[in-house]
Amino acid sequence: MRLEGDDWKAFFDAFRNDAFRLETLPAYGVPEEDVEFREWRKTGRLDVPPDDPWFVRVRHFRATGRTIGRVRVLTRPLTEYQRFQFAFYPLSSAAGEDIRILDVTDVENPVSGVQDFWLFDDSRVVLMHYLEDGTQSGRELLEQIDPAPFVEYKHRALALSVPFLEYLRA
Repeated sequence: MRLEGDDWKAFFDAFRNDAFRLETLPAYGVPEEDVEFREWRKTGRLDVPPDDPWFVRVRHFRATGRTIGRVRVLTRPLTEYQRFQFAFYPLSSAAGEDIRILDVTDVENPVSGVQDFWLFDDSRVVLMHYLEDGTQSGRELLEQIDPAPFVEYKHRALALSVPFLEYLRA
């Protein structure tokens, strides 16, 4: 089942306890980020207001006892887009998102070949589909599947990753 627009937002916001994202691509083409990305490229700064819709949602999830987080898989050197994400992550972390880094530069990638996904409440999986340039081509709710492999990917990625701020210090 494809999830787009308001259906995706409603589905996403309905999780009860935990939302987890695995990010594996070197870059993403996100139209909603175009203005911020261009400005960041020009100035090296990222000015996102505290009432940014994503931050408002993350704060709401946290205020209602829910957790939200991601593991960003990467290899060095960072792509330009990953450096842009690194400018955004402290802001999203401050709103309450648990952001972790899995650097596989010098080690075997424990989630090699795993497609980007969201996992909600360890029971509902949404595969994220992208074109070669990182532009999102859709979201697919996997119905009538055993989520156990995705739960395992989540646990593996969490166990081998480090919190974003710790990664920066290292």
